[in-house]
Amino acid sequence: MGNSRAYPVLRTTDAAEAYRQARRLCALLEHIDDRVWLFSEMRTPGEARRMAEIVPGADFDYVDARTDPATGDFLSFDLDVTQLDDAGLREHLPLSFLEDVGRGDVEERFLAALGESTAAIEWNGRWPDDPEIDSHGHWNYDGVQIVFHGDEAQYGDKWTEGHTVFVHVTKHGDLERAQKLAAHIGSEVLGEEQLGW
Repeated sequence: MGNSRAYPVLRTTDAAEAYRQARRLCALLEHIDDRVWLFSEMRTPGEARRMAEIVPGADFDYVDARTDPATGDFLSFDLDVTQLDDAGLREHLPLSFLEDVGRGDVEERFLAALGESTAAIEWNGRWPDDPEIDSHGHWNYDGVQIVFHGDEAQYGDKWTEGHTVFVHVTKHGDLERAQKLAAHIGSEVLGEEQLGW
């Protein structure tokens, strides 16, 4: 099956502007899934609590692998962050989650809850066929992604002050479509294609 190819089409230090432009791109999708993927790293108790409120029951896990000192087995985070006090929660940070949730107002609530850690919103769908550039939509690959405080579609380890909007296309890449999508928001493709979802 393979991965999509992700093209960066916007970088900004304004998270709300990144979100606004990503939504403009989503409006161009011929079809958009009813569910959206949310990813977040949480490095403070406040971030963890805000995210737990927005995505109840999310499967939180340690960002850095932890092992049991006696057995060497990998440890999973299986506590309820809402039941821990700040001191208890700090012992387990940083945490992260990746969850698909029903699309709707959750994206705006997620945006409002963002802290200074890396996070992402991903909308999967299908671009319409574009005979003008001989480009066809692909169900498994197409969509829009914002990476907050990052510039890598695969959530790299490198934190950035800015936020990056990506368009995802076929596993073979489609620079012409990415260029047209970037132009729709008054931008251009801002670098090499990256491995997507």
